[in-house]
Amino acid sequence: MSVETEPQDEKELDRATALMMVDSAAATAVTAVTSGIVLAAFALYLGASNSVIGLLAALPFLTQLIQAPAVPLVEKLRRRRVIAATAAFCARLNLPIMAAIALLPHSGWSLTALVVTQLLIGSLGAVTSCAWNSWVRDLIPEERLGAFTARRTVVATAVTLTVTVLSGLSLDRVAEAERGIVFAGFFGVAFVLGMISVAALLRTPEPAMPPPAPGVSLLRLLRAPLRDENFRRLIFFLSSWQFAVNLASPFFTVYFVTQLNYPITFVIVLSAVSQVANIAVLRIWGRLSDAFSNKSVLHVAAPAYIICIAATALTSQIDDRQLQAAYLIALHVAFGAAAAGTGLATVNIALKLAPRGAATAYIAANTLITSLAAASAPILGGLFADFFAARELQLLIRWSQPGADVDVLHWAFNNWDFYFLLSALLGLYAIHRLTLVREAGEIEQMEMVHQVMNEARRVVANLSPVAGLRTMQAFPAGRLMERRRRRRPEREAEQQALAEAAAEPA
Repeated sequence: MSVETEPQDEKELDRATALMMVDSAAATAVTAVTSGIVLAAFALYLGASNSVIGLLAALPFLTQLIQAPAVPLVEKLRRRRVIAATAAFCARLNLPIMAAIALLPHSGWSLTALVVTQLLIGSLGAVTSCAWNSWVRDLIPEERLGAFTARRTVVATAVTLTVTVLSGLSLDRVAEAERGIVFAGFFGVAFVLGMISVAALLRTPEPAMPPPAPGVSLLRLLRAPLRDENFRRLIFFLSSWQFAVNLASPFFTVYFVTQLNYPITFVIVLSAVSQVANIAVLRIWGRLSDAFSNKSVLHVAAPAYIICIAATALTSQIDDRQLQAAYLIALHVAFGAAAAGTGLATVNIALKLAPRGAATAYIAANTLITSLAAASAPILGGLFADFFAARELQLLIRWSQPGADVDVLHWAFNNWDFYFLLSALLGLYAIHRLTLVREAGEIEQMEMVHQVMNEARRVVANLSPVAGLRTMQAFPAGRLMERRRRRRPEREAEQQALAEAAAEPA
């Protein structure tokens, strides 16, 4: 173990970044088998009801409230590496318990034990995050923060996609009676990876925190970010954004399976398409956030994401099944690309606007408020599910003429369609809140669009081995038009010379 407490030079910083990536890969693999699709499948294997599954889905947001008491803990002990590693170690001790739940005959106690383990994992994970976010804010230089976040997100997305696909294939290849052994294997491997994550954390250097202010108080610590006008505006934006997004996103799978009648395998394909698109563009967003600002990235990515949510409601208006499936695949490509930008920038802007040395309280206050917004949205959505299911909104444009009536446009929105349209409207309000946030380096929205297109063209030109595609990227239609405009005076001069020659007497 390194005896240094903070990176001394560029080489040491690279080493610290590499250790953070090891931690990210291992910790993400643990999360992939203790949450999301794998956790839902495990709960169903144990006979969970919809209410239990809903509770398991809400716990990751609700346990973030533990960051409130974690803030004074970090401020008092001022040893973020020890706090993060200890909390992570204790959280991973629940994995052998989950393996035992999978192997033992399951009954009512099994679900109770599963909920308790998830509560402990989420609560201890919140303590880890509280210390880790402040630690990274002081460890990674500001000019490298965007690239670091992008790289870490790429690693996390790739690991999540790989683990989810492999887990699904493993479960599909065994009989129902043997799935307990498979689940136990998942949690056993996750425990080993969790220990690797803890070891990486313990070897990562930690910058020393500034001396604490006398009389550390939780209320005073959390009051400081809310008194910071610009950071308060950021919290309002992020909380309204999380509410808008989480009003719709938890119900996408329900919408695809129950209302559109797609098999769950197709839903997994859509998720994979979205994650691949996410990985493909993350580095572009990271470079742009470092070169300009996170707010500039959000000005492009956030509206694109909102458009995708609203466009999801149009899926039910497509009657052709193949065209509908192709539309959903294309839509999820756009979803993944937009989610990459919004995910990176929302995390990064909070880290950037939090002042060095006081990041713990700022990040914790932001996490507490946004987690409450994110948790309340699907709960409210579920409460109003029956209300929207019994209602329908029709938009009809009809052309009437003698002998025939022609429906030019006929859209009928019902059930989950309302959630997506309402979510999109709330998302527009969140984008309005973003305009009030100030961040150094921000540029106009249209200029950022041009930068995104330039980055995309550069990436395609560098990656493509096809000479024709390279030529198209280096010589676009705009340049052809410009060349045509330059040659027009030459052609007009030639035509005038020929006319004058023809007019001369022989």
